[in-house]
Amino acid sequence: MRNLFGGGEGAGTSRGTDSSRIPRHSSGWKELQKHLKTQEALRVLDIGPTSSTNINYITGLGHSIYMANLVEEAARPEWIAPVEAGEEPRYDIERFFEVNLNFSGRQFDVVTLWDTVDFLPEPLVEPVFAKLHEVMAPGGLMLAFFHANNDPNAVFCRYHLSDTEVVEMQKAGKYPLVNIYSNRKVENLLREFGSYRFFLAKDSLREVIITR
Repeated sequence: MRNLFGGGEGAGTSRGTDSSRIPRHSSGWKELQKHLKTQEALRVLDIGPTSSTNINYITGLGHSIYMANLVEEAARPEWIAPVEAGEEPRYDIERFFEVNLNFSGRQFDVVTLWDTVDFLPEPLVEPVFAKLHEVMAPGGLMLAFFHANNDPNAVFCRYHLSDTEVVEMQKAGKYPLVNIYSNRKVENLLREFGSYRFFLAKDSLREVIITR
């Protein structure tokens, strides 16, 4: 986990050229943007590959931003706990959280989760939502994307914020799409949160604004 108040990395690849960004209209971002522009000194957690665009945008609004790239970290073999011969591999979730989601008691007013959970190993998904519920302030907002189908062209992306209703998608690594959740499954994952609102989209991504 990194606390970033300026500067950052912007490298990545895309479906087009290695550095191209694909614009995508986002009703969820439009809604969240209104909140960011009308509140002061919010603490934002951006989950995904580091984007200097996001850092500059969020700090330019007077907020602070923290980053955590869970998909890249979860792919590392050191989080697989030792098991006996013949047992299924299991994640050391407690240690994974201690390294990657340890915020030293800080709470967040806004979380941008993007489509992270669709690329996480299944054993981490429910614990991640439980942890986010724990570290979000009451009334805090989270923006999450979910793939509606097993799109063979789906790629793991870095999402760049803009001052419009568009977010820019940029390929950020070769990670497989692991999870496809129905609306009912998404609702079950969000059962501990106060409320949530689905937004319709023209592509294969569903958007949800979640209130803690």
